[in-house]
Amino acid sequence: MHETSHFKEKWSLMLKIIFPILVTQVALYLVSFFDILMSSRYGSEDLAGVAVGSSLWVPVYTGLAGILLAVTPIVAQLVGAKKKEEVKLVVQQGLFLSLALSTIVIVILLFLLEPLLQSMTLEPRVETIAKSYLYAMIIGIIPLFAYNVLRSYMDALGKTRVTMIITLLSAPINVFFNYLLIFGKFGFPELGGAGAGYASAITYWLIFLIALGVAHYQSPFKQYELFNNWERVQFSKWRDISKIGVPIGLSIFAETSIFSAVTLMMSTYSTAVISAHQIALNFTSLLYMVPLSISIGATVLVGFEVGAKRFHDAKIYSWLSVSTAIIFSFFSACILFFFREQIAGLYTTDVTVIQLTIQFFIFAALFQLSDAIQAPVQGSLRGYKDVNVTFIMAIISYWVIGLPIGYLLSKFTDFGPFGYWIGLIIGLTAGAITLSLRLIKIQRKKHGAVL
Repeated sequence: MHETSHFKEKWSLMLKIIFPILVTQVALYLVSFFDILMSSRYGSEDLAGVAVGSSLWVPVYTGLAGILLAVTPIVAQLVGAKKKEEVKLVVQQGLFLSLALSTIVIVILLFLLEPLLQSMTLEPRVETIAKSYLYAMIIGIIPLFAYNVLRSYMDALGKTRVTMIITLLSAPINVFFNYLLIFGKFGFPELGGAGAGYASAITYWLIFLIALGVAHYQSPFKQYELFNNWERVQFSKWRDISKIGVPIGLSIFAETSIFSAVTLMMSTYSTAVISAHQIALNFTSLLYMVPLSISIGATVLVGFEVGAKRFHDAKIYSWLSVSTAIIFSFFSACILFFFREQIAGLYTTDVTVIQLTIQFFIFAALFQLSDAIQAPVQGSLRGYKDVNVTFIMAIISYWVIGLPIGYLLSKFTDFGPFGYWIGLIIGLTAGAITLSLRLIKIQRKKHGAVL
């Protein structure tokens, strides 16, 4: 990365940083996307089982892995402040921390998964598939968390194209092993939805090993000598990472878990409703990769400028990222509204599921703008290392406002399952407004300090 002096330069650098991140996010997301899509082609029960399993897995993974995202602003600010000698220690301790977090997740899944699934009113076959899918995913948890650290480090150096190329490999690898293990091709066992879990785990191991080789042998990463002269575990560094990372992780958990909570609360509805909801959520999550990528790019760029004490430039990057996401939200809403029937048909041939999915897509189109605002604003706040108040705002917006309203609309109005999606729209809108106000306050504070 480098200092920019004109708006055009900033726009160009931002797009240069964001585009590879977008490709990377889409490639990572396509792992779960193809798990859902290919499981749906195997059978409705397998789709529902993978949907429930994914709904339990995603918030746990994104919440805990979100802690490791602290590596991005920390390293970005160190590089901006020209303190490169401290980068290796941060990354090494981040990898140690990733191992500890992986262990926590594995223990949670091994001891709490079966009682949790039994407490839900799932059809027996759906419960079995969900359990098998998640147990299979355990194999890939350690490399997935470690890869998040390496990716955050590479992104912080502005080398987002490298992580893009590495992660691009994940989609074809995942599709290949899904094909073998879900459908039992070329002599492999036919595992159905559970096969998607094993395919994802294999994929995570392969992309981690590739990233490990790149970080060790390729420029500019090899100059930091990450894997030479390992320091012992330093809990003080874990604390520094966690001080920023825990609020980030909890904020991400608050956002992702509300979608999962809605899916789990819909377990009282039919398998068709669960499947349609998951299809709509699966595709809208794919569209969300754009504002999410802009958010990650904003963290890198704002963090770099804040580290160099160029607060005016950090402010420009913040709102430039929001504007870019808003422009995209118009196109994503149009895609969801005008092509909703064609998109639903990609997932299933079940007429009932298609009709329900079409209705869910209408509501999904409505929260595109809120998503486009809150995601890059959160990313900018992380660049400023302002994470604690952001977490509180996320909890209030999604869990105190969004979910209760969705529940009430679902249970006491004719909206039924669609009431939950109306609650999501209201919660996301509240988050977009409150987070934007927080960003404005932080920028005024920084600008006043520099004056």
